[in-house]
Amino acid sequence: MKYNKITIIINKPVEKVFKFTTSPQHTHLWIPSIIEELSEEYPPKINTRYKNRGGNSDWDFYRVMEFEKNKVFTLTDLDGNYHVKYTYRKIDNNKTEMEYFEWMKSGELSKPFTKSVLLKLRSVMENEN
Repeated sequence: MKYNKITIIINKPVEKVFKFTTSPQHTHLWIPSIIEELSEEYPPKINTRYKNRGGNSDWDFYRVMEFEKNKVFTLTDLDGNYHVKYTYRKIDNNKTEMEYFEWMKSGELSKPFTKSVLLKLRSVMENEN
């Protein structure tokens, strides 16, 4: 698989969905393969670096390629081969459509996201106070 696109509706305002999904301290709450994520700065901007790791893995490094508050957040790995883009669309004051799109310039995705990851995101967000 060279690319993967998943869309989900979350019953939270777009501002909250955007902030939650771009904040490194929340990543481990909804992406099971990640136990820790850090960023150089928050809120991020173009070229901000993020790093994350799983249970027994080394750090993976990314940088922000596109950032428009409450609209789009795109990361790439440092060699520019793997990309992930989050697109946010306000449906109403308490409902957001989020699209997760990941792709490879060359090769295949080794561990593409599944719908279950975004369902966990929705569950975590909708059940928080």
